[in-house]
Amino acid sequence: MADGKKIPVLNSMEKSRDTKFLKSYTLNYTNTEGHEKVYEMVSNFDYDNPKEIGLKASGVVIVGYRGEELLLLKEFRMGVNRFIYNLPAGHLEKGESVERCAERELKEETGLRIKKIEKILPPSYAAPDLSDSSAWVVLAQVEGEFCPQAEEDECIMPLFADIEKLEKLLEEERFSGRAQLFAYFFSLFGSRLFDGE
Repeated sequence: MADGKKIPVLNSMEKSRDTKFLKSYTLNYTNTEGHEKVYEMVSNFDYDNPKEIGLKASGVVIVGYRGEELLLLKEFRMGVNRFIYNLPAGHLEKGESVERCAERELKEETGLRIKKIEKILPPSYAAPDLSDSSAWVVLAQVEGEFCPQAEEDECIMPLFADIEKLEKLLEEERFSGRAQLFAYFFSLFGSRLFDGE
């Protein structure tokens, strides 16, 4: 029970699709009224047991800034069939640390380097209604010149946005949820957002 309420119970799961990065699962569960239901989800992980769902993080998200400018990516995302503003991110490779993954993904997507990691936040879920995908959030000062890696399956344009540019983008453009939140708070506080603990 959670706060006096019954919670759904996951009874079983079955993998319905398996690709390099995503696996689809059909979940059978009992709802709060005792009725059996079916739910579909995707994950980056292979599971043998429903109790494993949501326990592992698959990657990193980098919230980078340079002085009073926030690093953003303008990228085409097939899932929404449009360009959106997002943050650099990527999957952990086997045996890779969070710090090393952040350095590698930042370099690959922008050409920039991490100057100083300010903080690493614990993993957070990107879309918990659809997936258990989660990532560490790395807050970092970045430096260098843009030189993104060109991959035929990606269309990524990195940019730095100062407060004035962020305010305009927030009014006129589409963002991922977490990029929008960091852009909004950066537009209010600038780099002070990263000060202190």
